[in-house]
Amino acid sequence: MKLGIDNFLENQEFQALLEGHRVALLGHSASLTSECQHSLDALMACPKINLVSAFGPQHGMRGDKQDNMIETENYTDPQYGIPIFSLYGEVRYPTKEMMDTFDVILVDLQDIGTRIYTYVTTLFYMLEACAEHGKTIWILDRPNPAGRPIEGTILEEGWESFVGAAPLIMRHGLTFGELAKWFVDWKKLDLDFKVIAMTDYNPDTGWPAFELSWVNPSPNAASLNMTRCFPGTVLFEATTLSEGRGTTTALEVIGAPDIDFDLILNRMNALESKWLNGCFLRRCYFEPTFHKHVGKMCSGIQIHTDNPSYQHEQFQPYRLAALLLKAIRLEYPDYEIWRKFAYEYETEKLAIDLLTGGTFLREFVDDPNMNPAQFDERLRKDEQEWAKIRQPYLLY
Repeated sequence: MKLGIDNFLENQEFQALLEGHRVALLGHSASLTSECQHSLDALMACPKINLVSAFGPQHGMRGDKQDNMIETENYTDPQYGIPIFSLYGEVRYPTKEMMDTFDVILVDLQDIGTRIYTYVTTLFYMLEACAEHGKTIWILDRPNPAGRPIEGTILEEGWESFVGAAPLIMRHGLTFGELAKWFVDWKKLDLDFKVIAMTDYNPDTGWPAFELSWVNPSPNAASLNMTRCFPGTVLFEATTLSEGRGTTTALEVIGAPDIDFDLILNRMNALESKWLNGCFLRRCYFEPTFHKHVGKMCSGIQIHTDNPSYQHEQFQPYRLAALLLKAIRLEYPDYEIWRKFAYEYETEKLAIDLLTGGTFLREFVDDPNMNPAQFDERLRKDEQEWAKIRQPYLLY
């Protein structure tokens, strides 16, 4: 298969269209050709491309910021001498001064198929800014490692934030190019816009393993296993449990020093065992070196999607995470699950509600009278609705 950046670099007609224009790049550490050359370097080597500036999302253009919610400053690239603007620092929405540096921007960001991944919001903001300032924007498309499966609820009106800029479902099943097409239509943007598609890409399998190297799009997206688990494990950022930050398997393990996970797994199986299908859950222990529960031995589980037990269509990480939280509430009724802290520039709303795009998941967990069937009914309604919404935007 060929990525959008590969097809752009090999197509002289594409490059000729940009000749004489000032070009910018929105990229990060995983903005690579299929031969692992960074897109910034590859574009700089194109004689017809006048690359004059670049933009980095959360974690920076080169993926230098390790922890979550750590801002990046603007700087000048030491090799090329061009400005690198941060869209996760002093500002998150591109300023007029930033936009004035270019005529055309190429967006080459690796997503992991989840609404709350902040690169999605950065893409949407850049699309809006290009429409506002009369700029051209091309999306160099990349695989969605989660493939086509849809899961979760659609973000509700009034719950928009930097981890939910539009009414998307949690696992949307679109590539970045497809997402951009949907957003342009949804916002009715008057925009000079193009998607440079991939070739020979099969979206049904997700990531093209053994064909394309996995490079962390953010520092804790350290494996394909993490990206598959992320639509569920990310919810634990909003809880007092550890999501594995401070270990080598962040967002693959969940645990706490004061919870018996044998008890929790038994309760999960009793509540809705089919939500555990498609993966292998391994009992484990870990001790975070930073972040929540630093220096404490945590009992927990690790989710494995890297062995024959993994079933791409059956794996439901959002439901699995919700079931785990429900089991904790039932086994430990007084346990303080929900973490109260400023999350992604929001100070008034609970982080769990920002992540889930409403209060429904938290209500399911906290209400002893709500059962998995009721939770599933709401999810299925939104999943069916999203399947219809996204259909016209599928490119593969």
